[in-house]
Amino acid sequence: MRDGSIAAVTATTHPIFDAPFLARNAANFAPLTPLSFLARAAAVYPDKAAVIHGTQRFTYGELYRRCRRLADALRRRGIGLGDTVSVMAPNVPALLEAHYGVAMAGGVLNALNYRLDAASIAFILDHGGAKVLITDREFSPTIRAALGQVARRPLVIDIDDPLAEGGEHLGEMDYEAFLQTGDPEAEWQPPADEWQAICLSYTSGTTGNPKGVLFSHRSTILHAYAISLPDTKGLAATSSVLAIVPMFHVNAWGIPYAAPMVGAKLVFPGAALDGASLYELIESEGVDSTSAVPTVWMGLVNHLKQNKLKFSTLTHTTIGGAACPPALMKTLSEDYGVRVRHGWGMTEMSPVGTNNAPKRKHLALDAAAQFEVAVKQGRPLYGVEMKVVDAEGNELPRDGKSSGSLLVRGPWILRRYYRDEGGDPLTPDGWLPTGDMGTIDPDGYLQITDRSKDVIKSGGEWISSIELENIAVGHPAVNEAAVIGIPHPKWGERPLLIVVKRPGAELTRDAMLGFYRGKIASWCLPDDVIFVDELPHTATGKLSKLTLRRQYKDYQLRTG
Repeated sequence: MRDGSIAAVTATTHPIFDAPFLARNAANFAPLTPLSFLARAAAVYPDKAAVIHGTQRFTYGELYRRCRRLADALRRRGIGLGDTVSVMAPNVPALLEAHYGVAMAGGVLNALNYRLDAASIAFILDHGGAKVLITDREFSPTIRAALGQVARRPLVIDIDDPLAEGGEHLGEMDYEAFLQTGDPEAEWQPPADEWQAICLSYTSGTTGNPKGVLFSHRSTILHAYAISLPDTKGLAATSSVLAIVPMFHVNAWGIPYAAPMVGAKLVFPGAALDGASLYELIESEGVDSTSAVPTVWMGLVNHLKQNKLKFSTLTHTTIGGAACPPALMKTLSEDYGVRVRHGWGMTEMSPVGTNNAPKRKHLALDAAAQFEVAVKQGRPLYGVEMKVVDAEGNELPRDGKSSGSLLVRGPWILRRYYRDEGGDPLTPDGWLPTGDMGTIDPDGYLQITDRSKDVIKSGGEWISSIELENIAVGHPAVNEAAVIGIPHPKWGERPLLIVVKRPGAELTRDAMLGFYRGKIASWCLPDDVIFVDELPHTATGKLSKLTLRRQYKDYQLRTG
């Protein structure tokens, strides 16, 4: 029953599930849909704050009515089953409303990455078949250029974000005016089939055009349940959640669905993700839970240190998108009282695959031993299967030492890309290669050792760039670090360390290399160190190793 389909159910010998019974009672089967989350929240928490963004504050009752308005307004403009509505906006209420309103109209939401260039945006609008584009005015230069490149111009609606300045209106009407063309009491029907598409996300496209990943109502509701469990996000009606991860980044890791499911309050920062702005929101809105990539947390911690601040309400966070440096985890936990749980996933996984919650036996360990477990990416969520394999595809032992290529499968994990771009992504036996290298220990904890394209192959041995970066960031003078492989005439590749120092800090090449002594085998030491003002990042906030490899492709290592 891996495919979870009706056909699989009819294979049972129990007579209640035979084909005639299913046919007679088809109308009584409620399809799985996350739209029911918002309907329930409006019924159970009608007067509770649902979403906060500056002066915009909507209760769950108001949010539900606004989503129904949006759905009706879209239907009046011809949006129906399977039609794509794209949205270019930071984390603002309009984008949350699109997560529900578009689907209530039968459409498919495509949240656009506002960090992409115009050519990439134009490609996604055409490839996804967008019929409507809802766009924040602050991105008007990019959108204007993209609209000049599309094969078919969609209907454009402007968002006038009160926290954003500048930009121009490009569309037919303003978002709020567009909402007024819809009926807040308009009825909506759940999808006739829970396999119907609900949203379309695109990969970052670092090595070519972005690839589309289509999510169903079924997969989305299962993923929302899984990430809300106590060993994952542990969300509840009492939670106040700051949505730092952009909703274009695989639905902010599922938060727009999981928060309404439990009735939590959502706080939106818009595009202001600097340390000062985030700290002010956390304190003013009583935020106790959030998620972010490591680079965001580095900026927030720097703000706390420089201003001698503490958190009064924040108790826990999930860090993912890239490996979190152990030094950052220690700082948040020991200095600021924030429980950090490592997570791992990818767009193709909806996106969450693992979360690092301790087992009961780990609670009896000393602090150092507990930390050794906590720095791993964690155990797979229910619904996710994973294994590591060698170059021949043989599964490796779950001993925490044998590193290989990581493969996954499960009910919310991609089976093929939208429009079959790139061919069949699965192995013959149905596993998805992730492109990550890792180990799995006897307790089922995954540890990512590197991306397969980032691991440094030196003299027939593999050196983990992630391990070298984590050590570097542990130095008090280092703000951020990246390691890439540089061609070497004898060893094939050797590691080059690229460092961003903390403001006002002093650090030399020899002192940096000396910091590694005793922490790693001598043959793994970087051959050279470069100091830069900043490192390049991808559109989702990860270090762009591809950019660095291009930038330093002709670099001559000092050890030669």
